Amino acid sequence: MNHDLLVIGGGAAGLAAARTAVARGARPLLVTDGPPGGDCTFTGCVPSKTLIEAAGRGTDFGTAMRRVRDAVSRIAATEDEAALSAEGIEVLRGRAVFTSPREAEVDGRIVPADRVVVAAGSEPLIPRIRGLDDLDHLTNDTVFELDAAPRSLSILGGGPIGCELAQAFARFGTDVTVIEARDRLLPSEDPEASQVITERFKAEGITVRTGAAATRARPVNGRARLEFDGGEPVVADRVLVAVGRNPATAGLGLRAAGVAVDERGAIRTSDRMATTAPRVYAAGDVTGRPAFTHAAHLMGRIAAGNALRRGRRARFDESAVPRVTFTDPEVAQIVPTEAEAARNHPGARAAHLPMSEVDRAITAGRTDGFVKIISDRRPWLGNLGGGRVLGATIVGERAGELSTRSRWPCGPVCSPAVWRRRRTPTPPTRSRCSRPPRSS
Repeated sequence: MNHDLLVIGGGAAGLAAARTAVARGARPLLVTDGPPGGDCTFTGCVPSKTLIEAAGRGTDFGTAMRRVRDAVSRIAATEDEAALSAEGIEVLRGRAVFTSPREAEVDGRIVPADRVVVAAGSEPLIPRIRGLDDLDHLTNDTVFELDAAPRSLSILGGGPIGCELAQAFARFGTDVTVIEARDRLLPSEDPEASQVITERFKAEGITVRTGAAATRARPVNGRARLEFDGGEPVVADRVLVAVGRNPATAGLGLRAAGVAVDERGAIRTSDRMATTAPRVYAAGDVTGRPAFTHAAHLMGRIAAGNALRRGRRARFDESAVPRVTFTDPEVAQIVPTEAEAARNHPGARAAHLPMSEVDRAITAGRTDGFVKIISDRRPWLGNLGGGRVLGATIVGERAGELSTRSRWPCGPVCSPAVWRRRRTPTPPTRSRCSRPPRSS
């Protein structure tokens, strides 16, 4: 079993790392305790966006779930063991555990670990709510196993996962209540974007409760009751937990390898994806950085490239990673937000265009939303040409596609060629077809 790079984890980051190694003429060994593809293929982007698309078209739930399973099957076939072997990637099924800084054990087999990328992914975060474990609650890992839409659904968490699934299930006829502990839906996004989504949810009959933290959960007559310190309890047929995800680092033997983690269990990494152990890199959700498939893909490429490279090493830049919430309308963000820019860039300005002034939005009858561009003075040139773009918020139909075409900053001087290499299209948008090839 001769290899140049050990990759632990078969999700987006792990696959990107292994493919990068092949592109550099190296021999990777990919160790995964599940089928290659990871969360995105089986419980994340692929099933959720298929369900959302079907719900928006008025498809019944049974047909929608058949489409989900078909989409998962088709995409999984492009990254299974046979496909990866044809690409030059050796796959070993099992759980990798470091036994020393230079060795790992996979189900009793000792594997050299001279150069490693750890990309073990994440798992649903289950909040400490008394009685929640006694309920048969759903997560995004299990919700796509449903055969029928529940009559009513309580969703804990008003972030991207919670909001996307709330709208999808509401369109299948489910009575949905979204419960968010903070003061608004999508609390990480621009407040104006949160307001647009809240108004849309209410128009579609979705109940929104913000500033509400559940303190107890218990079954009542075959249903699930959530209780709060203040306010009325919420009773529904099912509960979906969507409050976030935790790095899946437990049981990897990271201490034996000299790899440090933070209080959440996330692997501490530099912007070059290096850990505290020599020649051990990490990528994707295990790092605690933005938990997006395209971010994981970029981190995987950088980690593998740096693990195999001598001399100058590449850096991960969050500003090159847009994020999209696939509600209707979609919410796309290129960091920083207006509030973040105000804190970190004195003199930053915001240009605002409501969708009600966009001809295409008017003709489509979809004027809910806006485009907001954040800019500041360019070095040497000041506000000439509108200044230097810092970030953008886009709310509207196909905002994810628009965010990929938007030009965010990459230094005082940025050629189109440099910009194309840096930009990271958000999956599963159609603009992914213009992403750099795997060998780049």
